[in-house]
Amino acid sequence: MRPISLIAGFLTVGAWTMLSRVLGFVRDILIAAILGAGPVAEAFLVAFALPNMFRRFFAEGAFNMAFVPMFSKRLEGGEDAEGFARDALAGLASILVVFTALATLGMPWLVLAMASGFAGDVRFDLAVGFGRILFVYIFFISLAALLSGVLNAAGRFAAAAAAPVLLNVILIAMLFLAETAVLEETVVLPAIAADGLHHGTMLAVGVILAGIAQFALLWRAARIAGFDLRPTWPRLTPELRRLAIIAAPAALAGGVVQVNLLVGRQVASFFEGAVAWLNYADRLYQLPLGVVGIAIGVVLLPDLSRRLRAGDGAGGQAAANRAAEFALLLTVPAAVAFVVVPLPLVSVLFQRGAFGADDTAATALALAIYGLGLPAFVLQKVLQPLYFAREDTRRPFYYALVSLVVNAGVAIGLAPVMGFLAAALGTTLAGWAMVWLLWRGARSMGPAAETDARLRRRVPRLILAALGMGVLLWAATLVLGPAFGLPLWRYLALAALVAVGALGYFGLGHLIGALSLADLRRSLRRGA
Repeated sequence: MRPISLIAGFLTVGAWTMLSRVLGFVRDILIAAILGAGPVAEAFLVAFALPNMFRRFFAEGAFNMAFVPMFSKRLEGGEDAEGFARDALAGLASILVVFTALATLGMPWLVLAMASGFAGDVRFDLAVGFGRILFVYIFFISLAALLSGVLNAAGRFAAAAAAPVLLNVILIAMLFLAETAVLEETVVLPAIAADGLHHGTMLAVGVILAGIAQFALLWRAARIAGFDLRPTWPRLTPELRRLAIIAAPAALAGGVVQVNLLVGRQVASFFEGAVAWLNYADRLYQLPLGVVGIAIGVVLLPDLSRRLRAGDGAGGQAAANRAAEFALLLTVPAAVAFVVVPLPLVSVLFQRGAFGADDTAATALALAIYGLGLPAFVLQKVLQPLYFAREDTRRPFYYALVSLVVNAGVAIGLAPVMGFLAAALGTTLAGWAMVWLLWRGARSMGPAAETDARLRRRVPRLILAALGMGVLLWAATLVLGPAFGLPLWRYLALAALVAVGALGYFGLGHLIGALSLADLRRSLRRGA
């Protein structure tokens, strides 16, 4: 296994994730411009959410949280890690084949579970149709997620981080093909019609193609890394039994997290356009969450697992603390920006074509509420590996149950008062509840879960620098306000706003000692 700096790993994953998220913005900007917040857009978004939800449940969530520590420890101890991975891949594939077939047959009930507000509406039939086309994506992307776990545990982060780029490239290409076909008044697929159905169908087909491409890329990368994971018949080995025992609580916890998402979508489905508004706001706050949170989750778990195997408590503490510092360094200013200037961000990125001013205002309000929870969503990625590296999946499940109660109580209870925004507020408050419970439970874990002097010194300064940046952004918005209403100048105004925020934050942070370029350079050279 190649040695790699922890911070260098964060940056490798973060850079590829940034590219994927930028392309995801391009994809969503095109969908918003062509389909707006209309029925085809909402139906596709709900249908696409189904395999993504179960993917997090089967692979990226329960399965990988149990698989990666076990695989990492076998790799570190010189045991048969490759055979374990091959058996796990075969077992997961057999489960996915059965589940995909059942889900395709039961698609109407799955759509109702996701968005019962669609019942009796044209959106329901559209979502069922799109779902039946694209649900096979879960098979390929879940196996790809397991291959990503193998590569990440081996310290090879680039291919796994780059794979999501393929999804957005392919979906953007399918949108352009759909536009070309409509403009030329040709029909390239059966059962498509006007009013955006052609675009929705092409997007659904593109999702399947992307899943196949991502799996092929990662399988090839695993072969190059020296892991021969050719398909085999599934067999229930003692190692897989232990994997199932460890994964079961994580699966339940993953189910609770997905129920949280379902609650939000159910509330939103009763307000016309709200599913799309929340989705576009989600895409914006997912940018820093994806770049930072996913990078930390991917890199920190196998690193902590190896350190615990080696009995390196001090190294585990340094890794967890630097991960927390890296997370807060980038997400606290992003959270402040989402709260202070959500309207300029949403208007410039999405307001065009079928996406109007009312859509912009609704999406901006949701973004501001999500922004308040952004640090919590990222800190979960720092705290959860402390449990999973110890193969403790039970306590995160219990904590997830509490967060579910918080989310459902707020989202459902306040919906008559706040409308669809109650779903965003429920998500945010549930995120902070989860962080508090994870932190409280980790205090008994020893040195790896303790904060060091450097983190305690820098966190208040990071917050102060971010608040100072917020004041600068507010003042800059007053000056640049008229430019945001002009077709060309609004892009330059947003670029200027971003520049003011970045220079203000890093400048203030450097002056008050919130960040140090020298520390970053040292981390890149020798690891955190």
